Amino acid sequence: MATGRTQRTRRTPTLVMTGITGRFGRMLARALRPDYRIIGVDPRGTAQVPQDIIVHPVDIRRKKAEDIFRRNQVDAVIHMNPTPAWKGNRAEHRSITLMGTRRILSYCQKYRVSKVIVLSSAALYGARPDNNQFLTEDAPLLGGYGFSTLRDLVEVDIYATSFFWRHPEVDTVVLRPAHLVGRLGNTPSAYLQQRYTPTLLGFDPMMQVMSPEDLILAIQLALKPGIRGVFNVAGPQPAPLSEIIRLCGHRPLPVFEPVARALLGMAAGAGAAGIPAAQLEYLKYVCMVDDTQARQVLRYEPQLSLEETLRRVSS
Repeated sequence: MATGRTQRTRRTPTLVMTGITGRFGRMLARALRPDYRIIGVDPRGTAQVPQDIIVHPVDIRRKKAEDIFRRNQVDAVIHMNPTPAWKGNRAEHRSITLMGTRRILSYCQKYRVSKVIVLSSAALYGARPDNNQFLTEDAPLLGGYGFSTLRDLVEVDIYATSFFWRHPEVDTVVLRPAHLVGRLGNTPSAYLQQRYTPTLLGFDPMMQVMSPEDLILAIQLALKPGIRGVFNVAGPQPAPLSEIIRLCGHRPLPVFEPVARALLGMAAGAGAAGIPAAQLEYLKYVCMVDDTQARQVLRYEPQLSLEETLRRVSS
């Protein structure tokens, strides 16, 4: 008869991800797959998601999304909202962002999820002529003025931050990354992929960009037990917009603001995301963040240089 203690097999933690079908979502899922049993929630379905990852093509506002939490012992959630480049119905965007976030966070509280990460954006601070050179996490979120979809995301960020204070039993993390660039199809990447990139005559603001790989690293660090709070996340050293464009292998095209609006409108009509006219302020004024908290608490350090980050935009 065999003797000795029976070894217990360690349970692989379960992670729920919303927005998993997007390009960044797929990259993140692949990076986290070795350490988590991943369940995706995305109405777009399972396109290009690894086959060993379960994806439920359901709307997070519907009852079926709650069933996922009821039937699984969920340890962590990563919530990613629709992007500011949303082109669908305005009311639908607001409902998805606000109601969807409230439902997800309520499930985390109801089903005792220990960790939730809400992916926000440093762009929510807004580009303004009176901004400090670097904005800390307690700076007001003023990026929604004049651009309704960003205003929705500001409300989501504020709601997630209030959830952090109201529910200390859940380790809530709100990440506000700098402009994410790469082969992603998002607004900053599409703008920098133009061979002749429109800029505003007389303006050359300092900017921060970061790679998907560096943001994934920040998320992995934020998933550690006991980490909670609001964190700005930046990439390598900032640079003037004109220099960023040149490092992408393209040429800045300085034009008057009305001409820039027309050129960007034509680009959007041709299927390029570009910079929406309402966000031209980001080509005029600084909107950079102080990521000291992320470096000290998360122990985050960007791994790619500015040149390496931008080389991947057009590769």
